[in-house]
Order: sequence, then C-alpha cells, then structure tokens
Amino acid sequence: MTPTTHSREPLRLADMTWGEVRELAPPWIAVLPIGAIEAHGPHLPLATDCIIAEAMAEAGAGRLARSRASVVLLPTLSYTPAPFAAGFAGTVSVPADAVREVVESVAEAVADAGAAAMAIANAHLDPAHVACLRNATATIVAAGRISVAFPDVTRRRLADRLTEEFRSGACHAGRYEGSIVMAARPDLVRASIAGSLPPNPASLVDAIEEGHTTFEAAGGPRAYFGWPSDASAEEGRRTIEILGDMLAEAIDEALT
Repeated sequence: MTPTTHSREPLRLADMTWGEVRELAPPWIAVLPIGAIEAHGPHLPLATDCIIAEAMAEAGAGRLARSRASVVLLPTLSYTPAPFAAGFAGTVSVPADAVREVVESVAEAVADAGAAAMAIANAHLDPAHVACLRNATATIVAAGRISVAFPDVTRRRLADRLTEEFRSGACHAGRYEGSIVMAARPDLVRASIAGSLPPNPASLVDAIEEGHTTFEAAGGPRAYFGWPSDASAEEGRRTIEILGDMLAEAIDEALT
C-alpha cells in the first residue's frame, strides 16, 4: 500500500520506503517508544521496558489513527541512562546527554519529513533518564518546529491512573511490569521463577528521595521490587489500554 492518504492503522517507519514517507498525507504523527536494556529481576528480560514502551506506543497509535491523520511508529530507542541497574550483568547504560541529543535529533528529522507532532511512549523510569526526556522535550518545544507529547507517568496525575503497585513505588519487575510483559510477550517471562519470588515491598520512590542511586542500595539485591508472583496477563492488558489512552490524550493536548 502506498500511504498517500490518511491511514486508519498505524504505519511502521522502518517498514516503509522513503517514497511512501514522502507521500504521507500531512499532518502526520510520529510515535517514539523509549525503553532500556537493563536488569529486571531473574524472571523478566532485559528488554522489559522496551516491550512496555512498544505496547504503549501501539495502543496509543491505534487510537490516534482512528481519529487523526496518519500515525507512524518509529523504531524503539533502547539505549538510555540506566545507572540504577548498572551493577547487574547485561545492563547497558549510556550518557544522558547522548540520549537527549538523539531524541531532539529524531524530532527534527520527523519534522523535516512532514510530521506535525511526536509522541514519546516511555517506560524507563530511572530518574536520570526521565530528567533527560524532560530536558529534551523542553528543547523541542522551545524550537517550535514540531509539537511534542511526553506523558510522564512519574507525575502524580498520571500515576494515580495506574495500578496500586505502581503507585506504591515498589514496581520494578514486579506485578505491574510483569503483567504487561505477560500480556505482550508471554514467551519471555520465566514463569516458574516469577512464581517462586517472594514480595519485595521496598519503594524505589522512597529510596530515591533518601538519596540512594542503585537497586542494591534501594533494597533490591536481585533487581526486582514489588509482587512478581501476582502478575497476570489480564492486568497487563488493562494497563496497556490505560497507557495507550494516556499517549493519545497527550497528543490531543499537544495539538490543541
């Protein structure tokens, strides 16, 4: 299909040709999923945040495509600051300034290609990373070339719409994240291990406020917080729907 008109289904930039991008009916919307490659307990994959970000992006893009111009899903940005998990094998943490420049440059590139707005579907909540995205968003907005939407789930007004575990702050590789991965990529959940893990109610939010900077210091020696054995695909599907609503609403707000 040559997407010369409004597509009612999200498109994927990486699957398109340059000619198809050129022929997109303006104004179109870009959606950038952002995650991380970092430890998520002994039971969830290193790409957990990427999986959650992609699920959020797909859900939000589906809603937007039905009500607005064409929506294009960008490839996931997977390498980000992840200092809290740096002590665990497999975690890849990169400088915040590098990621900020990438996000800003992606916004410029899609603006050049005709996008009217870019939505950031972020699932990585390391404080260094969230600060990086806030700074990038402010710079993009100040430049005035493209609207940007960043529904920051660490903000209270959005956090209150998510699960009880998420609001508790004990939500890294626990029930909240485990449920979403079970819904989106059940093949990557080590279910027998998850079912045997005891709860870890230590709050990352409290630990951050106390000045701790690693999972180990925050009380997560196995890189998980929360109630992993309580995760369910049903809860994951409900949460993905909520995250998708947040993304679509943020774009609607940015474009009004």
